Amino acid sequence: MALLFGKKKFANAQVRKRDVPNGLWEKCPGCNETIYAKELGENLQVCPVCGHHFMLPRLERIHMIADEGTFIEWDTRMVSKDPLKFTGKDSYVAKLKANQKKTGFKDAVTAGAAELNGHPMGLSVMDFKFLGASMGSVVGEKITRQIERCTAEKRACIIVCASGGARMYEGLYSLMQMAKTSAALARHADAGLPYIPVLTHPTMAGVMASYATLGDVIVAEPGALIGFAGPRVIKETTQQDLPDGFQRAEFLEKHGLIDMVVPRKELKERLSTVLDYMMDH
Repeated sequence: MALLFGKKKFANAQVRKRDVPNGLWEKCPGCNETIYAKELGENLQVCPVCGHHFMLPRLERIHMIADEGTFIEWDTRMVSKDPLKFTGKDSYVAKLKANQKKTGFKDAVTAGAAELNGHPMGLSVMDFKFLGASMGSVVGEKITRQIERCTAEKRACIIVCASGGARMYEGLYSLMQMAKTSAALARHADAGLPYIPVLTHPTMAGVMASYATLGDVIVAEPGALIGFAGPRVIKETTQQDLPDGFQRAEFLEKHGLIDMVVPRKELKERLSTVLDYMMDH
């Protein structure tokens, strides 16, 4: 009698994959390492492997630079208008509302009074997540008012810069901010008061061509892209290959456009040292 052998049958077990929360890991564009988001946050958004500086939210940057409990925001109610009346699906008003909802802020800069290791200062921080930190009339007005208050109150002025350029939705109103902020800085300098811009990734176009590069000491974060036109535009215009590292902070420091490249963890103490030299006691 023949014996029949067969394969043992197993039930198809359904293994449920554990859900991985969004935002738990970040991939570093500098070294391609996958980094635990909590570890990245504890390291001031700097990759612990290669030192790549991720963008830092504006409130975290304010807390990083200002002495605890000293920051008092100025001009909290200012909101951009729509002078050119952009309409349709991609209207300026719709974009403003979407960015206000996304970031929780009315515009691309937060400005106020603070202290840095006891030094009185005015501090502005630009936020690339709000319409690419483009410079419109509100950004220019808040920056100008900060500079003028610093002059009147004999404070140092620090602006953390980041921008993709002028805000095209406001046309000439946007471009006017370059002259307005620069004139305010000239009066601040005439009063013998220090101004330090901190250039972060990216700082481009109209901001770069005005208050970002008018400082007594110009500081930049490592790897920041800094320039007027982007490298692709320059290459296409000049029909020439660009040097390695062109328009990066380290390249510009080497060629004298900026004074120092400072890692984020060292920034507050370095700014404090500069103010120790420049401010009267």
